[in-house]
Amino acid sequence: MAKHVGIKLPDDLIEYLQKEHALGILATFSEKGIPNTTPIQCIYPKGSESLLLSIHKEHTGYHNMVWQKKIMICFLGESNIAYSILGRAGVVRAPSQVHPLMNIVRIDIIDIKSDRSILTKVEQGILWSYTSSEAEELVKSLYKELKDLAKSL
Repeated sequence: MAKHVGIKLPDDLIEYLQKEHALGILATFSEKGIPNTTPIQCIYPKGSESLLLSIHKEHTGYHNMVWQKKIMICFLGESNIAYSILGRAGVVRAPSQVHPLMNIVRIDIIDIKSDRSILTKVEQGILWSYTSSEAEELVKSLYKELKDLAKSL
């Protein structure tokens, strides 16, 4: 059952996004209307009405965001709620101070809806791990950059 949330991030979603293991699925469309989805690990709330995320500058999702601006990002939680955020993207730092191939994008929230299945429930959420110690260091550094930038923007 879908429920309109508004334009402000709910407290439980803010709390989830402030953890380094948050994961969202970013959805974009190309100029030809071809859909693209990708998992985003480096994401942080900037207040209650926008998000900051880090994405590779050559990624299809990044190119689509720059071209179209509108995005959708979805988060699944252990509370069995799926939050879908419609937003407008804008590059705020290119390149990232952490890595020259990563850019930082601000997503200003246009609308949020929550959804919950009445037939099934999420038991553990999405679990992921780092592919290497270098990947862990990069993600933690990018996450810290997002967190610091959220305070200064």
